[in-house]
Amino acid sequence: MLDMRNRIRAELNEIKDPCSMAAGTPLGLDEMGLIRDVIIAANGDVTIDLRLTSPFCHMIGFFQQEATRRVQALCGAERVILKADNGLDWSPSFLSPAAKAKRTVHLAAQEASIAS
Repeated sequence: MLDMRNRIRAELNEIKDPCSMAAGTPLGLDEMGLIRDVIIAANGDVTIDLRLTSPFCHMIGFFQQEATRRVQALCGAERVILKADNGLDWSPSFLSPAAKAKRTVHLAAQEASIAS
């Protein structure tokens, strides 16, 4: 079960967060710290507990559609339930260490291009 949860998280990480893409550092949902939990029920249903970066996030429909498509293809779940919060508690501290490193490199490159 843990292996499948990890595989689902890895698949969800292939969905890039549009805010990170707009900032020039494309990061997956798990790297962004947006996946709170993945729960696999005994009947195979998958519930994804998603943290939003903002209460004004308009991407919830895209996240629902893409997560459902990907998780069903991965494990054959009949139902994929995406539960999202209200987007009030996300902070950069939720970024994975790898995502923080990518972001640091990107910001340093931006600063260098501005300075030159």
